[in-house]
Amino acid sequence: MKTMNLSSEHCNISDWLRLEATVKASIYVVAFSFATFITIIVIAIVSQNLKLRKEIRYILLCHHLLCISSYCGLGIVFQGMRALLANSPLLICWVVFGAQLSVGEGILFTLALMAVNTYLAICWPLRSLSLVSSVKYRILAGTWTTIILKNVCLFLMEGTSPTAVAVFQSEPLCPVILNGTPARVIGIVLLFLLLSVILVSYSLIYQEGKRAGHFNRSNIKARKTVFIHLVQMGLQVVPTLVFIGLGKMCGVFFFALNLVLFGIFAFAQCFNPLIYGLRNRELQSRLHRWMCCQL
Repeated sequence: MKTMNLSSEHCNISDWLRLEATVKASIYVVAFSFATFITIIVIAIVSQNLKLRKEIRYILLCHHLLCISSYCGLGIVFQGMRALLANSPLLICWVVFGAQLSVGEGILFTLALMAVNTYLAICWPLRSLSLVSSVKYRILAGTWTTIILKNVCLFLMEGTSPTAVAVFQSEPLCPVILNGTPARVIGIVLLFLLLSVILVSYSLIYQEGKRAGHFNRSNIKARKTVFIHLVQMGLQVVPTLVFIGLGKMCGVFFFALNLVLFGIFAFAQCFNPLIYGLRNRELQSRLHRWMCCQL
């Protein structure tokens, strides 16, 4: 009877949100420190070599790593404001959360572009080199323009509800924006679209590998790399989808489940720089030389 009475008591979701924000901010600090450390090393190696600076795969890799570090850094700021009850103006909360959401989408966009670029380099090596070199900066500019315009439009749609005075009033728990039905639908459609691009690219790469021969050593390593990348993406996407489906609920079970899902997601983000960066053989060799020079 006591258990039933406890479960039926009124649930104050504000307390749960603050506790959740405290734990998430701590996890973000660890993820940010590790991801930023690897990002600085990779960018230092790439920036010191003219050949690497011109290659689209390393340009995309640097963008991807910067997005991860920025995402974790903005996560510290947003969750920290919630945990500390900073009473920040509503507009500041929206700007920080919107910026974090934008760089989060940039992570998936750069992954999709990296997958397409790998497919073109493997399946169309002669044609892709000149094509990619001529349009690489336009593609990056178009990607960020798309992300920013989409979020600005959704921001204007959802941000018109509060009055001008309410937007500058303090909010202890920093509510999120872009949480309405149109934003969720567009976000899920965009997620599945980019995932489809990645999966189709990897599927074509795998088929090309099978056609090239099963007993080629580099071919076996390439298939292993594709498998690792797919597992890595699964660890990021599945928790996100479950989290969206559950929404915000009270109770120890939902609190623990939310943090477990977030922990898996943060773990995957944290190891992105290692999987997409330092597993590269050329970066590994240059890292060894770079460290020798630093010492």
